[in-house]
Amino acid sequence: MGSLVEVLKDPAIRPQVIADCEKMLDAEVADKRGISGMGVKAAFKTLKAIKPGMIRHTLDDLIDELAVKVDPFWQDCQAQGANPRTFFTQNSKAIANSLLEITDGRASQSKFKNIVRAYNTLRPKAVQYIGDAMPRFADLVSKYAS
Repeated sequence: MGSLVEVLKDPAIRPQVIADCEKMLDAEVADKRGISGMGVKAAFKTLKAIKPGMIRHTLDDLIDELAVKVDPFWQDCQAQGANPRTFFTQNSKAIANSLLEITDGRASQSKFKNIVRAYNTLRPKAVQYIGDAMPRFADLVSKYAS
């Protein structure tokens, strides 16, 4: 059984994981529809406009903590011999809440008011949005931790 935490220690692979995470985020944002989707797209656009490269930098900053939160779910998935997409989708609320512990903590300490405002706008639906991303997220974890 692989570990995302261990994979991220490889300096040749880490940038690939971060790039794939960024692509996953872009795809998830692009898929959002309706009024709430417009809000997500606007918030994402604002974040990107504040500082180009900020998404990649933020992912690089958060990825080790995120991997620590994801690894127990990945290990359970592997131990059960479960399909990663199915397992991650079925456990999406628990995974989302685990990941959001990190971003909630970071947001509460951030000095960037515009970013915190954008985060707080999206936060009420964050568990749903993360749940929607579980198939792509499971593919990403499978790609690197298998």
